[in-house]
Amino acid sequence: MTVPTFRASVPKSHPLLIHSLSSALPLTDEASKKKRLLSCCSSSELNPVRPELSFCVGTHLIPHPNKVEKGGEDAFFVSSYNGGIIAVADGVSGWAEQDVDPSLFPKELMAHVSCLVGDEEQVNNNPQILIGKAHAATSSTGSATVIVAMLERNGILKIANVGDCGLKVIREGKINFSTSPQEHYFDCPYQLSSEAVSQTYLDAMVSSIELMEGDTIVTGSDGLFDNVFDHEIVSTLARYRNVAEAAKALANLASNHSLDSNFDSPYSMEARSRGFEAPLWKKILGMKLTGGKPDDITVIVGQVVSL
Repeated sequence: MTVPTFRASVPKSHPLLIHSLSSALPLTDEASKKKRLLSCCSSSELNPVRPELSFCVGTHLIPHPNKVEKGGEDAFFVSSYNGGIIAVADGVSGWAEQDVDPSLFPKELMAHVSCLVGDEEQVNNNPQILIGKAHAATSSTGSATVIVAMLERNGILKIANVGDCGLKVIREGKINFSTSPQEHYFDCPYQLSSEAVSQTYLDAMVSSIELMEGDTIVTGSDGLFDNVFDHEIVSTLARYRNVAEAAKALANLASNHSLDSNFDSPYSMEARSRGFEAPLWKKILGMKLTGGKPDDITVIVGQVVSL
């Protein structure tokens, strides 16, 4: 029996992805049977069956310029289980100040998501429960924002997110749906953590939307949405029919914007709206607070296809 198509575009120089997506934790024979397909290599194609609607997915990750050697601190997971599952976890870099590798927590979290995704008894195709079970099983020190989206065979997309990883649905050239970020204050999002006092799956924002054939979803870490406007996402998608190429183009656009000190990014505009100002020397010269936000950038583009 064949399974739905998942095409992924991953830089060959990025070792984290394979570690993040493959067997970071040992799987039992039973769990192995329940898993369907993990895609963490270059584009591939299989004929999808069974679900009425499914995803064709392309992925791309660009680490923060200062974190290239270790592959950054984002992790993600995609699976063809049911109609398709997409998940992103963004490690909180502040843990590095305590000599903790911030990438360990999101990698282990995504590994547990991959193990639990087909467990109908524990998860029952509920992304919020899946986040809770994966969080409870994660023992690494650290924290992460996270989003999980699960597509039902009938086209209903169930979403649960904690923090500022996001998802947008594009239909007929327009943004049809967007998740909303959760934050304590500017630049401090909700997050799952190894600490006793933190957010849990119960704090997740839960959404559902009915998808149609031809819809495109864009999921990513805040490295994408802090640096790319909605209209840029729409116009970029319009130029690419291949999801892997579209994901790569969006990631490259976000990366270029993030390093441009003159680009008036969504992040800098939000900062100004919250009362943040440019350094004094810039103010003296009549300059305002501008620039992108250097960060790890994860982009997953999913095209909704009928089978």
